[in-house]
Amino acid sequence: MSVRRPARRTARAAAVAALLSVAAAGCGDRGGLEAAGATPTAVSPARLWPDLRPASSPAYPYSVATREIAKGVPVPGDDIRKVDPVDVVRAEIAAHPDDYGSKGAYHATVDRVRECEPGGVPARCPLLRAYYRDLTGDGRNEMTLGFRLYPTNQTAVRVYTVEKHRLVQVLSDNDAIIGVELAGRALIERSPAGTAGYEYRTTWVWDPDRRAMVFSRDEFLRTGRVPHGREPSRSPAPSAPASAGPSASGG
Repeated sequence: MSVRRPARRTARAAAVAALLSVAAAGCGDRGGLEAAGATPTAVSPARLWPDLRPASSPAYPYSVATREIAKGVPVPGDDIRKVDPVDVVRAEIAAHPDDYGSKGAYHATVDRVRECEPGGVPARCPLLRAYYRDLTGDGRNEMTLGFRLYPTNQTAVRVYTVEKHRLVQVLSDNDAIIGVELAGRALIERSPAGTAGYEYRTTWVWDPDRRAMVFSRDEFLRTGRVPHGREPSRSPAPSAPASAGPSASGG
């Protein structure tokens, strides 16, 4: 690096000399303001179809917030770090037989959870590492859990808090996950899009009125250049394994 310093000083000195010569040449000019050209005319937003009848209901239902008590899961000393994540997953399985029963979409998850117990095969356990961070702003940590939903390629993302000595689920979302991040008090999910070079990002934040995490932003973002000549995918891209957990851990 020291070899380049003299060259930088020489270039800087030449630039200063050029500026001084220009200033000296302009001393005989009248000075004053010069026109920069025509200013583009401002165009106001155009409202399309002003007589269109407004929709009275959403096109499809979307659960903006979920709250559910995790029945049968103890919280020793109201310390969420002492809650066993395996017990939490088992409680959800028991509470939702339509999803996890023999005919449910996630029926294979039940057998995989048994591998999380002592003597099981850890590599087959669907449960991911638990993360702890204050997401509600009350000064206490919440627990963020993730577990794979077999036989699909989806991952369950859950957030729990403690209220009145009970474990309460305040976020529940299932999706094909590329990654999950904790940014401040927000949880951000990244999911594959059906268009090459893009992905979906959904941001969840705490809503004190609903007492739950609600989605505040849903984005369709470009992630990179599409290879030349490649056509956009017409089917959902398979998700990467969800072992890449949140980038910011609370311990």
